[in-house]
Amino acid sequence: MQRIRGGAAAGIVDDAPAREPDTGWNDRDVLRTEFGFELPRGYVDRDGVVHRSGVMRLATARDELLPLYDARVQENPAYTTVVLLGRVITSLGTLPAVSSDVVEHMFASDVAFLQDLYRRINAEGHTRIAVTCPECSHRVTVDLAGGRLGES
Repeated sequence: MQRIRGGAAAGIVDDAPAREPDTGWNDRDVLRTEFGFELPRGYVDRDGVVHRSGVMRLATARDELLPLYDARVQENPAYTTVVLLGRVITSLGTLPAVSSDVVEHMFASDVAFLQDLYRRINAEGHTRIAVTCPECSHRVTVDLAGGRLGES
């Protein structure tokens, strides 16, 4: 996790608690660049091992531009998602690397989950959403990335 000074005017996007010891920075001075997640189904590798826990990093402009030069994307623009997710997912279970080939072989529901996570962290800067309990109408905030409440 990287810390930068400057508050909201400097583009600070997440007010989640920092993991580092207290150094006098307030929580609004933390910029999260990596987000853990749990896939709804999980990627099943060639050996039948299911990989669910992973990390996605914030995308750069380069991450969004490079897929446009990929022949697979030029042939089929829908393939952009596969190439892009293969670039920004930094780890998944015990896999040594995540590539577009891994994303290509994921269940559609997991790819949809990752697309939504990508949009949330890159457009909104966090993975939290407000939800209302259908039984008691109590409003709570939950983390879509799969972390327990109160964790960053």
